[in-house]
Amino acid sequence: MQIQQPYKIIVATGLNNEIGAKGDLLWRLPKDMLWFKENTLGADVIMGRKTYESFPEKYRPLPNRTNIVISRNQSLDLPKGAHLVHSLEEAFTCAEKCTTTEKFIIGGGKIYELALPHCKEIVLTKVHATFREADTFFPNIDMNEWTEVWAEHHQADEKHAYDYSFIRLARKE
Repeated sequence: MQIQQPYKIIVATGLNNEIGAKGDLLWRLPKDMLWFKENTLGADVIMGRKTYESFPEKYRPLPNRTNIVISRNQSLDLPKGAHLVHSLEEAFTCAEKCTTTEKFIIGGGKIYELALPHCKEIVLTKVHATFREADTFFPNIDMNEWTEVWAEHHQADEKHAYDYSFIRLARKE
């Protein structure tokens, strides 16, 4: 597969790479939601159907982004502004046709696993807690292949139940 533009992953994980349970997030961190929005506004976002359906209906498709949804369901009905594709390869082809230069993989677990080898950057929120109820996980990454290029740490407060860090990882060349 020939990929023309650099792809990034954006993800929030717990300490054990937890990303969700029963189709929903495991935490509510307003600054993480803002971080996600700031990073992906104006970009192409590639996601699986379950991730797409996990967004509140009023935010579907995610505004001011090209939404590319991967599903095996050939007849999935998506609203205007969302593109239905049936494989990661089709998602990349669709994104390559868009004029935006920012391309993000936004979930879920299987999509992250398939896309990780094709990505040059990971925009990570690390939530400093573990979540036993998790049923969806981000794949383990080999830190010999990545370099931490930036990090910003935040303490729990009245709006954030957990300590968390924003981290940018770049793939080593």
